[in-house]
Amino acid sequence: MDDLTGRDSTAKDSTASTAKDGTRTREVIAEAGGAEGSGGAQRDGFGGRRAGDGEVAESGEVVDSRETAHPRRRWLAGRKHRRSYSHTHFRVYKRRWFGLAQLVLLNIVVSWDWLTFAPVSTSSAEYFGVSETAINWLSTAFMFAFVTITPVTIWTLNRSPKESIIVSSVLLLLGNWIRYAGTKAQGGVYGVVMFGQILTGLAQPFVLAAPTRYSDLWFTETGRVSATALASLANPFGGALAQLINPFLGSVPNIVLYVAIISTVASIPSIFIPAAPPTPPCASASVSKEPLLPSVRHIIRSPPFYVIALTFAVYVGFFNAFSSLINQILYPYGYSEDEAGICGAVLIIVGLVTAAIMSPIFDRTHAYLGGIKVLCVLVAVSYLGFIWAPQTRGIPAPYVLAAILGASSFSLLPIALEYLVEITFPASPAVSSTIIWAGGQLLGGIFIVIMTALKDGRDVDLTRVREDGRGNGGGDRPPGNMYRALVFEGAVALAVLPFPLALGVKRFGLAHGEGRLKVDEHREGAGSGSGEGDGEEVL
Repeated sequence: MDDLTGRDSTAKDSTASTAKDGTRTREVIAEAGGAEGSGGAQRDGFGGRRAGDGEVAESGEVVDSRETAHPRRRWLAGRKHRRSYSHTHFRVYKRRWFGLAQLVLLNIVVSWDWLTFAPVSTSSAEYFGVSETAINWLSTAFMFAFVTITPVTIWTLNRSPKESIIVSSVLLLLGNWIRYAGTKAQGGVYGVVMFGQILTGLAQPFVLAAPTRYSDLWFTETGRVSATALASLANPFGGALAQLINPFLGSVPNIVLYVAIISTVASIPSIFIPAAPPTPPCASASVSKEPLLPSVRHIIRSPPFYVIALTFAVYVGFFNAFSSLINQILYPYGYSEDEAGICGAVLIIVGLVTAAIMSPIFDRTHAYLGGIKVLCVLVAVSYLGFIWAPQTRGIPAPYVLAAILGASSFSLLPIALEYLVEITFPASPAVSSTIIWAGGQLLGGIFIVIMTALKDGRDVDLTRVREDGRGNGGGDRPPGNMYRALVFEGAVALAVLPFPLALGVKRFGLAHGEGRLKVDEHREGAGSGSGEGDGEEVL
């Protein structure tokens, strides 16, 4: 291994002479075998211990072991030395794509589990002999389960993304097969299905909150948004598959069986993914993150965090509620379950395509703040427009608005998550990401309850709706319509809009200081002392 110290023109004379004599070689690349180590190294995700007596930290400077013996001191030592990047050897590893692919796969199946019954809510209610409100509670309970396990998720994800992924896989396996048992027993036992649904809901936060933590651990500043987008947007993609495919899978037991098989196949590879890279991918990744409790204190003292958290929670909550209720929104106006399912698929597929185009652009420009403001306007206007879309009884209005809503919502999601990590740096991404996702799931469940309560109380004549279709009138407020629920959705989405528009304004105290991107810029400005191999991609 090259001696990385003799080439630094700013090194102290004593250090330079020591390196020249060959008595000490500074190695900043930790051994891969130490990636599963304990203490601070485990929190940072890189192999080996932090520097001890005579050891050298990732920054390239000698650090006394007394400075790093305690987690808090270890983090402070990282802050003290975080500007010294001249000796650090950064690499990205091809194996990161294996872990990312598994994270994508699990986010797809966990969302598919969530919306198993929503696209066929009418058929599901008939099969279990319950009301559509009870079927809505399957989606609602799934989201509330996220909130209840949030503290455990933060702790697990802060330890290791791999541990979080494995926990999710186990819960998915249990939940899916319990749901299937509930659909087959005695012609369908709703309570057993609900229990299985709650278990799958408990699985969701362990993978849904993981993308920012995983991308921070494995990716550079020019790839984090795309990695976060790929893993995060896989979740609504799973919802799109549910909306599009489930109505064609036949009976309710068959739907649950097929989803259980898919979930089982998707969960098995989790035990084989790598836990952490042997070396950091970039300068900001080599900086020690705050321990768990200091991270929480740091985050709750950040005014911009509350703005992002509120905006994110409301818009994610409405997206979840809208996805769960789209069949009930359109069905009273004569739209078939297939047409409602296609509308949900348009919402998500157009969003995925748009996000795939926009995420690399934001990776290069880092124009997070401007993107958030523009996209929030489009999201709010889309919800407002959907108040009147079902009344047209035509395909274009709901499908076009669903496309705009999907494009803006999906493009907003990854940049909001990455901007949040930026403004709360060096707090652990596991903390901020899990908190705001929990807020989105909590509000999603609450919004479903509220919007269901605002539904027109008259029973839908299913036979007449199926026979008449969309083209036979029925008025602007047919039995079972959700007009008032859509008004509530549009009004709240519009009321929240001024908050993200105020981000970055110093007068309101919503400007943020130096963040993660600045650390990477400092490193680029200083250059890498070794130069050789810096930033290369290896296996």
